[in-house]
Amino acid sequence: MQKPNFSNLKAIYVNCTLKKSPEKSNTKGLMDVSTNIMKKEGVSVDEIRFVDHVVAYGVYPDMTEYGAKTDEWPTLFKRIFDADILILGTPIWLGEKSSVAQKFIERIYAMSGKTNNKGQYLFYDKVAGCVITGNEDGIKHCAMGMLYAMQHVGYSIPPQADCGWIGEVGPGPSYLDEESDAKNSAFTNRNTTFMTYNLLHLATMIKQYGGYSAYGNSREAWDNGKRWNFENPEYR
Repeated sequence: MQKPNFSNLKAIYVNCTLKKSPEKSNTKGLMDVSTNIMKKEGVSVDEIRFVDHVVAYGVYPDMTEYGAKTDEWPTLFKRIFDADILILGTPIWLGEKSSVAQKFIERIYAMSGKTNNKGQYLFYDKVAGCVITGNEDGIKHCAMGMLYAMQHVGYSIPPQADCGWIGEVGPGPSYLDEESDAKNSAFTNRNTTFMTYNLLHLATMIKQYGGYSAYGNSREAWDNGKRWNFENPEYR
């Protein structure tokens, strides 16, 4: 089997921990497993700890135009959109993704009405996955909402696009705590590896084929009257 070449890809990891740098983040600990694979495969990797930045609440591209004093989102978005692959990381709190992750989703949604040079929604040629950590159950529940949100705005989701680690139910050691032995979890290590490579494979395929065809999915063409093979029963 010929080894794929991933060196023309860019990935960005957005850590939605509640902890500001340089405080230890267990979510980053697991994300690092994936970033290390990416780097070894020659992928250009960028990382953002979202809580370190002053990002306003809202669902518009620049909230300073709607009364916010400061909004770093426009600057951060340039880095996010420059990447072929987005990996969103979150801890679990009360069975849900963090409030920081929800804010990120709301701000990425703010860009969903924009289009690319083919008239498609902006994220059509991008790929996304997620990394989740916590002390109690909820990985699949959190992934369900996060991956749905990413595909809804246009990101493509490959098979096995999530990974995570959780400890026993109730208070206990976290991912980076030595007593958890989390780094030796075969299930977590396998899923993290598979997620990383599936993201790389899908991003490579999309790039090789020049992205999705605009046939049947161009907002610009639709607004200009193009309907392809759609037929409204009312007009029969």
